[in-house]
Amino acid sequence: MDDRHSQRDAQSGSVLIRSAPFFEGIPEAAVEKSTAHVVVRNHPANQVILLENDWGSSVYFILDGWVKIRTYNLDGKEVTLNILGKGEIFGEMAALDEVPRSTDVITLAATTIGNIPAQDFVQLINTEPIAGIRLAQLMGRRLRQVNRRLRLRESDSTSRVVDILLFLADGQGKKTSEGVSIPNLPHRELSSLSGLARETVTRVLSKLEKKGLIYRERDVLCIPDTYAMERLLV
Repeated sequence: MDDRHSQRDAQSGSVLIRSAPFFEGIPEAAVEKSTAHVVVRNHPANQVILLENDWGSSVYFILDGWVKIRTYNLDGKEVTLNILGKGEIFGEMAALDEVPRSTDVITLAATTIGNIPAQDFVQLINTEPIAGIRLAQLMGRRLRQVNRRLRLRESDSTSRVVDILLFLADGQGKKTSEGVSIPNLPHRELSSLSGLARETVTRVLSKLEKKGLIYRERDVLCIPDTYAMERLLV
């Protein structure tokens, strides 16, 4: 009975992970082979998924929820490098380089994650050109995001908060009839992402809300007009 349950869980996990955008357009046989040993787990909020210096034995696909990528500066202060959500992957660089992880990964909400063995992922990259292109596109997008954030590092506080919201909208935004919705992250996370004091972040968000550029609910922050927000960066 346990073996049958395990087999059904593995099959359902394989079907679930194939819905990840990364696998779109890749031949079905190759996707089946690379996801044959997938493990899908549900994690509560604030659970550590990976720790810096762990070895990269798996590559992870976020099937629901979101996580933060964290490190520490020389003063021991936590620095949030990125926020990843549904459809994103992480752990791929350690798998490719065969080196320890360089950051921590922690869930920000209840999150479902599927992981496949690193060797299966590397085999897919080596044998399927589309997979290699997908990975290059992923790396390129993340590099552009980092470069944009670095350029705005010396900007005023409003520009920096707006940029983080647009950064999240680009990566995790969901289009609705009311605009683009993103996770309503705790102000401490936005503070860490922007490099601003939490009080400053709170003040800027309140100003944006009063101007009708954003509105917030318990779990969601909505940007009615992303173009109007982008004009604040000019």
